[in-house]
Amino acid sequence: MKVIEHIQKARGPLFSYEIVPPPRGRSVRDLVEIVEALAPMDPPWIDVTAHASNAYYQENADGSIAKRTYKKRPGTMGICGIIQNRFRIDTVAHILCLGFTREETEDALIELSYLGIENVLALQGDNPNYSKPTPNNRSTNQFASDLVAQVAGLRTGKFIDEVSSGSPVDFCCGVAGYPEKHIEAANFKTDLHYLKKKVDCGANYIVTQMFYDNSKYFNFVKACREVGIDVPIIPGVKIIRNAAQLKTIPKTFHVDLPEELTDSVLSNPQHAGEIGARWAEKQVGDLLQNGVNNIHFYIMNDTSLVVNLVKKFR
Repeated sequence: MKVIEHIQKARGPLFSYEIVPPPRGRSVRDLVEIVEALAPMDPPWIDVTAHASNAYYQENADGSIAKRTYKKRPGTMGICGIIQNRFRIDTVAHILCLGFTREETEDALIELSYLGIENVLALQGDNPNYSKPTPNNRSTNQFASDLVAQVAGLRTGKFIDEVSSGSPVDFCCGVAGYPEKHIEAANFKTDLHYLKKKVDCGANYIVTQMFYDNSKYFNFVKACREVGIDVPIIPGVKIIRNAAQLKTIPKTFHVDLPEELTDSVLSNPQHAGEIGARWAEKQVGDLLQNGVNNIHFYIMNDTSLVVNLVKKFR
């Protein structure tokens, strides 16, 4: 079932989750155990992140430096297939602009469709740390809106190379929204302009970057509606687990942490997980009380705190 159908048919709150593939060399069993822990919570869907290749340098025995290019976390497509077909949980596969050609994206979308997957999240992605040449006979999507347009084109059987009697590949397509503005946007108004462009190109829903002050989400939704963005906007929540995340989360995701939360964690760093869980519980309760029926959790493959939290709202 498509994400948008889950939202339309829901009779109560929906709690979805986002997981990441295990590092190269680790067993997929690690991910299976994560899904086994989430399955009793009846998730309507689970997102699986995608990762482009990056360059890594290593010193050879003779002292020379060699560059290797590979994905640290491969396996998005295979993991999606396991979740969709072994656990019968709808899956959202993340797809990226940067690091992939349109031809590679089209092939991936076809294979995802063969696996029975009906949902993707279209993202620009992080810039690779090396310049990947694009072959002369290939093309790229520069922005997430371009990627959304490619997905929307496949809904009508529009392939890169003309295919006679091509069958539609009908995906529900989500995109990311940033209540505190994307780091690359000149200002909030400009960011909304590009978000609306993604919706106009065919995005069916928006899932937000994490935030720790609900007023930022509500203000973001209001601003979206004022510029004509009318698709569902799903809030993203991440539980603070340790004191180190007071630095890593703002640095990595470019979000602000409220003083009350940071002061509490710094005063009791050994209880950071408990403090973070209480803060997230307060956020979720407030969102539900204000009519938000879909909440997305960024769990980074650690289910202990989020499972206990969700049980309180079931």
